[in-house]
Amino acid sequence: MTQLTQRAKQVDRKPMTLLERIYLWNILKGMMITISHLFKRKATIKYPEEKRTFSKVFRGVQILNRDEEGREKCTACGLCAVACPAEAITMEAAERQAGEEHLYKEEKYAAKYEINMLRCIFCGYCEEACPKDAIYLSQTFAPSNYGREGFIYKKEDLLIPHPIENPEAYKKALGEKGGNA
Repeated sequence: MTQLTQRAKQVDRKPMTLLERIYLWNILKGMMITISHLFKRKATIKYPEEKRTFSKVFRGVQILNRDEEGREKCTACGLCAVACPAEAITMEAAERQAGEEHLYKEEKYAAKYEINMLRCIFCGYCEEACPKDAIYLSQTFAPSNYGREGFIYKKEDLLIPHPIENPEAYKKALGEKGGNA
């Protein structure tokens, strides 16, 4: 039979030596690798004292944004809920009443806005779908919790702090997105 390519190699089938049959050399090589790892720098960090640095493209917990006057940007259009592949976002829309112009930017607002963090896959589609830049993924990771109900974030949990009432917390919450507010 003729070979189509020249990549085939003839394998040498010589008998194994005594050292190869008892695998002593391979065991010693494995032990040397294990011992060498004892003297390398540790990969873990001491969490409460040291904070891990995340990359610039890290996608953390969602934040509902406000404008410079403190009004909510979300118009409850529902595009973020439709774009979510995990169906983690639920919302209910309501009409702005007279005298609420200082609370909501548009005539329609999200009366109920919830994100189920157990379903969220942090894909960022909600951020891309929002025409008003009302939602973005922050540089904060989702904290742990003891119960399932603690992972359903309501509108109050997601809203960014008020820029006039609490300017330091507002700037901290904006983080890397400072120019998009």
